[in-house]
Amino acid sequence: MASRTNPLQFIQQARAEIAKVVWPTRREVLLTTVMVFIMASLTAVFFFFVDFIIRQGLQAALTFFG
Repeated sequence: MASRTNPLQFIQQARAEIAKVVWPTRREVLLTTVMVFIMASLTAVFFFFVDFIIRQGLQAALTFFG
């Protein structure tokens, strides 16, 4: 079982861990945000066409058999 640390030690350890974090640059954040929007848009367009094709196929089948 882990030993308990007092609040002062906890704060010191937390600050030491936060100091190890490598924060992304503004450019990296901007580029990854743009990439996410592009991929989300491409995915939306892909599923729109898949849905359209399935809908057309079902309508054709229902028209043929109905």
